[in-house]
Amino acid sequence: MKKTVFGFFILIATLTTVTAQMVGNWRGTGRQGIYQETGLLQEWPVGGPEMLWAFEQLGAGFSSPTMSEGRIYISGMEEGTGYIYVLNANGNLENKFPYGPEFPGEGYPGSRNTPAVVDGMIYIVSSMGRLVCLDASTGRTVWQLDLFNDLDGRNIRWGLTENLLVDGDRIYCAPGGRKHNIVALNRHNGEIIWSSEGTGEVSAYCSPLLVSHFGQNLLITHMKDHIVALHADSGRVLWKYNHENRWDVHPNTPIYHEGSIFAFSGYGRGGVKLKLDPTGNLAGAEWTSRELDNQMGGAVLVDGYIYGSGQNNRFWFCIDWETGDRIYRTRDIDKGTVIYADGRLYCYTERGQLALVDPSPESLDIRGQTDITLGSGQHWAHLVIDAGVLYVRRGNALMAFNISR
Repeated sequence: MKKTVFGFFILIATLTTVTAQMVGNWRGTGRQGIYQETGLLQEWPVGGPEMLWAFEQLGAGFSSPTMSEGRIYISGMEEGTGYIYVLNANGNLENKFPYGPEFPGEGYPGSRNTPAVVDGMIYIVSSMGRLVCLDASTGRTVWQLDLFNDLDGRNIRWGLTENLLVDGDRIYCAPGGRKHNIVALNRHNGEIIWSSEGTGEVSAYCSPLLVSHFGQNLLITHMKDHIVALHADSGRVLWKYNHENRWDVHPNTPIYHEGSIFAFSGYGRGGVKLKLDPTGNLAGAEWTSRELDNQMGGAVLVDGYIYGSGQNNRFWFCIDWETGDRIYRTRDIDKGTVIYADGRLYCYTERGQLALVDPSPESLDIRGQTDITLGSGQHWAHLVIDAGVLYVRRGNALMAFNISR
């Protein structure tokens, strides 16, 4: 039922993430977990911010919402079928469109991927490899492509998990085939623009990053055993760097800043900061750290420091971007996901804690906290901020909190 309750910085012209044409983006501007919102509460009242509404009929899933033209789009699974739910700004269901089979069984069933909405079209890839373009008004299938059967893609242990990257007329994704390892597709008809053999490895739950580096666009993602960079216009592999972990799980979108990449994953593996030369080729590793072994909650770079939580190392960390040194670690809250907006971190832990944090190189100063008790299953979905509202998804529930001053 629906309930109503009353009561990432200046962009450098030649060294930046590409943002001009990205729509409905995963983890905010440039996929870096930074939301360009202002006028937000700097402290929360006792009990947390006001909940505006909660919609509790989403079906199973772990994805985040996308906003477009006053509507909210989010995926979920009912009886094995994936649906796009279209809500209005008040949390009322306007439409519900099926897009194909989703991940069944015991391995955390439900939808994995956040839809992208561009020019009245919805783009989503299911955990079973079906990439679909739907008309956002009617739900009509405009085109579809099976990444496993039409291409030579291969599924992975817990289902294909990739938030599609849409830029201009292109969709970038990683089917994980030996021939069609990473591809760029025409978003209007699904035809292949280029196909790269990449690393030849299966995908690894990573949502790719597109950056402009000294005037050329680079596509960067993480496959089974390697971080890989491709020329975004041609699919030519520029470099790959070995970075493995025990379960081949690398869900975190890398962080890009001033010509360097920080890629990181869990199970004790940690992260590495890689320096690129002006041509986009790999200039070498600047530092490695096994402490910030974030499994899937992401991290943010704020004022020269990386903030995020570990998995085996179950702390929140502050890491110096330049040196890789650990500035501090804390267990004030449990591990989880993190985003940043208007001088504050927003942390959502695996135990259902939702916290507002003032970050600094001295400490994580908690400025408000509440518990998420609605919804079902794991507290894994990444947070979203839009127009002064914080959106929290847990299983079958999407909640909206007023965080404006």
